[in-house]
Amino acid sequence: MTDESNLTAPTAVLTEPPLAGNELETLLGSLERMRRTLAWKCADLDAAAMATTVGASTMTIGGLLRHLARCEANSFSWKLHDHAPASAGDDDGWERDWQWTAAADADQAWQDWRTAVEESRVLIAAAVADGGLDRAKGHHFDGWGTPSLRRILIDMIEEYARHTGHADLIREAIDGRVGEDPPA
Repeated sequence: MTDESNLTAPTAVLTEPPLAGNELETLLGSLERMRRTLAWKCADLDAAAMATTVGASTMTIGGLLRHLARCEANSFSWKLHDHAPASAGDDDGWERDWQWTAAADADQAWQDWRTAVEESRVLIAAAVADGGLDRAKGHHFDGWGTPSLRRILIDMIEEYARHTGHADLIREAIDGRVGEDPPA
């Protein structure tokens, strides 16, 4: 493992991981690629289309956006910096995220997700400046410890990868949009 504590987060948002970047650039590029792909899979739909389900699953595009906005705050505000997320004490919120109907506010879901992503970028940059990928100064989990920025980035990439796959299946059922990457 290289010491990357002296590195800074890239000043521009990476849309792809670099072909031969350092660990930090690769992780941030991978996360941004997953965010961008999810956004493309979920874009250009009204609330009714965002309520579409596939098969036996109750998962929807709208629910995915709500869930990932909450995951962003939970991961980077709470786990990384130990700041209580806005949804602290709302134990039922995780379940409500998935309850999307054609009457839901699609614009608000998009705004919440974009705001959460922007706030996460700021929090990530602060953590990079305060120790880099090895920084583990956030929430302490009894019996487990305090996760490093590296671990939280990996967890978020995994979260987005799983849910981008869900969005891919739902979107194909809605209007046939398929593909791995958004158009340039």
